[in-house]
Amino acid sequence: MSDVVFTISDVTSGPIQGSSKVYRNGVPFRRVHLTTGEHLDLYDTSGPYTDRDAVIDLSAGLPRRPVIRDRGTQLQRARAGEITAEMAFVAERERVPAELVRDEVARGRAVIPANHHHPEAEPMIIGKAFAVKVNANIGNSAVSSSIAEEVDKMVWATRWGADTIMDLSTGRDIHQTREWILRNSPVPVGTVPMYQALEKVGGDPVKLNWDVYRDTVIEQCEQGVDYMTVHAGVLRSHIPLTVNRVTGIVSRGGSIMAAWCLAHAQESFLYTHFAELCQILARYDVTFSLGDGLRPGSIADANDDAQFAELRTLGELTTIAKSHGVQVMIEGPGHVPMHKIVENVRLEQELCEEAPFYTLGPLATDIAPAYDHITSAIGAAIIAQAGTAMLCYVTPKEHLGLPNRRDVKDGVIAYKIAAHAADLAKGHPHAQERDDALSKARFEFRWEDQFNLSLDPDTAREFHDETLPAEPAKTAHFCSMCGPKFCSMRISHDVREAMADSDHDHDNRVFLPVVTS
Repeated sequence: MSDVVFTISDVTSGPIQGSSKVYRNGVPFRRVHLTTGEHLDLYDTSGPYTDRDAVIDLSAGLPRRPVIRDRGTQLQRARAGEITAEMAFVAERERVPAELVRDEVARGRAVIPANHHHPEAEPMIIGKAFAVKVNANIGNSAVSSSIAEEVDKMVWATRWGADTIMDLSTGRDIHQTREWILRNSPVPVGTVPMYQALEKVGGDPVKLNWDVYRDTVIEQCEQGVDYMTVHAGVLRSHIPLTVNRVTGIVSRGGSIMAAWCLAHAQESFLYTHFAELCQILARYDVTFSLGDGLRPGSIADANDDAQFAELRTLGELTTIAKSHGVQVMIEGPGHVPMHKIVENVRLEQELCEEAPFYTLGPLATDIAPAYDHITSAIGAAIIAQAGTAMLCYVTPKEHLGLPNRRDVKDGVIAYKIAAHAADLAKGHPHAQERDDALSKARFEFRWEDQFNLSLDPDTAREFHDETLPAEPAKTAHFCSMCGPKFCSMRISHDVREAMADSDHDHDNRVFLPVVTS
C-alpha cells in the first residue's frame, strides 16, 4: 500500500452534525443529542471516521479486532450451540438476545459475513429477523476513477449508513484497490471474483478456466473479502431461455459464464467445481452470495423462465454450501413491476431454505434514467417488507455511468429510506423510536433536533436555511412553506391551549340544580 499517497482532502472525516460516537459494551452507536437534554442512540456503520478532529491515516489501516480462526465458520459454530464474539457483538448492535442471533445463523436464515482475514470490520448480520441492511457498490472501471476516489466513496458510503460495500472494480489495479478498501473498511466487503479473473486473461471470456478462477478466489480470501458473488447457477441449459428476452443477460458475471459455456460446449466450471469452491470459502469463513446471473434487466423480462430456472439451481447449491458449513445468501432481481415483486421472495424462501435474500432494487419501472435510485427504492421497500434481508443500492447513475461520491450518497439515503420503511412495516423492534422522536421534535418546533434526527441532517438544514437562514428561525413556530399565520401545527397548539382553558373553566363552573315542574 505504500506507493499510494492520500492527503486528508482525499477522504471525508467529521461526524454528522448534532451527534457523536459512543460505545455500549464495546459496540459503536451514533448518539444524537437533543436540545431537551435527551439523546437517541442509532445504529452506526461509520467506523472511526466520525471524529471531527481526527486525521485519517489510510496508510495505517483500521484497528484489527481479535479473531478466532481454528473453530470453523460462524454457521458451524452456531450449529454447535456456541455464541461467538461476533454473535454477541451483533446482538448488542441489533438490541436482540444473543440466542436469537445464534439460532438464526444456525438455521441458515441469517449470515455474519466476517472473513478471518478482515479483522478491521465490525461484525454485522444479514437476515430477515433483523434490521434490513443496505449495500453500496463502488469500484473503478476501465475508463474512470482511481484508488483514492474509490476509498473516498467507501468512507462516504459508510458515513451515511451503508452496512456493506462491494468492490466491483473492473479497471486497473484491481488487487491494490481492493487492498486499500479492505484495510480501511469498517464494514464487510464483497466482490465478484469473476471480474478480476477475466482481467487476468485479457478480458476474453473464452480464455477463462477453473484454475484462474480458483486462484483469484484464494487471492481475494487471503486479502480478507467477506462475501463473494458467484454465478454458479447459470447453467448451459438455461441460456436458450434468454434468447427471446427484451434485454438478454444483463449480469456481467452471468453473461461471461454464458459466453464460456457456449464457446466450450461445456457446463459452467463454477457449477462443476462448486464443492471445491465451498471447501475454499469454508477455510476463511467467506460467505457465498449466490449470484442471479439471469436476473431480468427490464420489466418485460421479470419473473420469466430463465430467472426462475436459475433460482431453482441456486436452491440446490445452497444445500451443498451449507453441508460444507459455508454461510449463504441469495441474490435477486433486477427489474420487476410492483405486482410481481412478492412472488420473488416467496419462491426464494421456498427453494433456497430461507437463506437471506439480497436484492438489487428491484426497479419498478424502466422509464426513469437519472432517477433510478427512486424507481428502485420503490421496489426495494416492497421486497424488503416481504422478507428481503439486504438491499443493494442503485444510484442516479444506474444505466448511465460510474457513480461519483454525490451519487453514492443519494443512493445510500434512498435505500436507507426503503430499508427503514420496511422495518416499520414489519414491526421491527425499536424501528419506530426514531420516527417518534423526530415527529415530536417537529411538532414542538425544535428545528435543530428535527434536522439532527433525519437521515441527512446536512441537506435538511440547508433546505430550511435557503429561505430562513437567520438563527432565530431555528426556534420559530413556522417555516417558509406556511409562514407565521398558516402553520397547521402552530394552530394545533392554539387549539390545544384553548381546549385546556375550556376544560379548566369547565372544572371550576358551579352547576345549579335543575328545577322541573
